[in-house]
Amino acid sequence: MNLQARRIPRDWGLLWRMTLVMALLAGLYLAFITFLNAVGVPWVFIAIIAGLMLGFQYFFSHKLVLWSLGAKEVTPQQYPRLHAMVERLAVQAGMPKPKVAVIHTDIPNALATGRNPKNAVVAVTTGIMRRLDDQELEAVLGHELTHIKNRDVMVITLASFFSVVAAMLTNWLMWALLLGGLRRDERGGMGMVMLVWLVSWLVYIVSQLLILALSRYREYAADYGGAILTGMPSQLASALLKISGAMARIPTEDLRRVEAANAFFIVSALKGETLLELFATHPPVHKRVERLRRLQQRLEWGR
Repeated sequence: MNLQARRIPRDWGLLWRMTLVMALLAGLYLAFITFLNAVGVPWVFIAIIAGLMLGFQYFFSHKLVLWSLGAKEVTPQQYPRLHAMVERLAVQAGMPKPKVAVIHTDIPNALATGRNPKNAVVAVTTGIMRRLDDQELEAVLGHELTHIKNRDVMVITLASFFSVVAAMLTNWLMWALLLGGLRRDERGGMGMVMLVWLVSWLVYIVSQLLILALSRYREYAADYGGAILTGMPSQLASALLKISGAMARIPTEDLRRVEAANAFFIVSALKGETLLELFATHPPVHKRVERLRRLQQRLEWGR
């Protein structure tokens, strides 16, 4: 018999980590913008480019993620069981029911995206629905709804904006150097251009490390919140093991097609991530499973 399900608790650890990461990124990029202005990049140009990209990231990035995966919104008539699970969990969590989408691929995975709970989408693949039983699928959906409830999807989306800007500038400068688009007598010569390139690269690396650290913790937080919501930590642990085991057998070529959305998945679609946890978007599955098993024991003892 399942443990009694309950509301998703507020995760103060995730909240202060999101606040800290956003504050550090804001400070990092304020320093970066100040540096760019010091070497001759106009403030107006920086503000226009940053504003346009931030607006696009906030309003359209989640749609691009779903589009890149071929996700299609489905109706309750098409997938009644899936909609019933999402609706029941949303009511229980005290949040609006998100839209539901299905991705037709054998890759077993799920994700949540959207800038806020009113504009959220939960998407699952046909591969995950085929491999998991109802309780395991419900546990996965609880995990995804916790991401929406915690609003960490929006924070990760906005945080990634900063690294995208640095990456674009780094790539532009690299190609300008390679193709000779910058003359040696402009703005102090080629040495200044190289300095800007190095600083841009450093900003990109630091921001990525901050974002990845937050990304790993938000998966732990969603595991915990989803397990509390459904009252089934063991079922989520079972689902994670099934998903990761099946992912290992998916052809690398197929996984590369969904690489852009990897940070949003419940289990990483990148096979090499477990080798260097510092550069991974997700914590190792075995650590997540161990935490869930300990939570299962605590809930059983507390009944």
